[in-house]
Formats: sequence, structure tokens, C-alpha cells
Amino acid sequence: MPEPAAAASPVGQTYDLGEDAAFATQAIEKAFDFRGDVTLTLGDGRTVSGYLFDRQRGRGSADSFIRLMPSIPGEPNIKVAYTDIRRLAFSDRDPAAGKSFETWVKKYVEKKLAGEKASIESETLD
Repeated sequence: MPEPAAAASPVGQTYDLGEDAAFATQAIEKAFDFRGDVTLTLGDGRTVSGYLFDRQRGRGSADSFIRLMPSIPGEPNIKVAYTDIRRLAFSDRDPAAGKSFETWVKKYVEKKLAGEKASIESETLD
């Protein structure tokens, strides 16, 4: 079973968590830091997808859980125990890729130097 690399982007990766609690915890931590959606396959075979926005670590994996904001608008948040997660798959897209502060400053300066209107307001998504 491959170790989730700390520095590598998890975009598009899938981890079979199995019974290894330490490996599962590492993968869940990586998912918590990920800015995109994840898909979880649960012990009963169901899959849930969304943004992992919270995790609560107990004394062990049996009393630890994550909270997921579903990909489907209007659906309630989902609470899942670590022990119920069998597979964790990262989406193929990181919505924040290329949107660092340094990238924003570079674009701002380029617009100003080109005589274009440059604003400190955030860009709108169309």
C-alpha cells in the first residue's frame, strides 16, 4: 500500500484504506488539507462526494470522524466515522490551483503596467 506523500498533490489519487488505522489517518489528513472534493466509499458500499471541511480525532479511529459538505447543493452535511471509510478518492481538479497570493499580485502588476484597470477586488466566477 503506497504511503500518501506529504508534499505531492493528491489530485486524482485514490487510497484504499483497509484496516490500517495509521494509513487511514494520514490519508484523511491529506484530504482535510485538499482544496477540492473527495469521494468516499463507505463500508456498506455507498459513496459520498464533497468537500471535507472538518475532522475530529478521538483517542482512536473508532471514535474519530470527518464532516463532509456534499457536492449536491442543498444536501445536509454528512458525518462519517473514520472506521466507515474504505476508499478515499481525490477529485481530478484543485479549484484553488494557480490562485495563490503571488499569482494574484503578478496579474495585478501586469495589468497596471499594461495600463489596464486593476482592482483589489476578487475576481468573479462566470
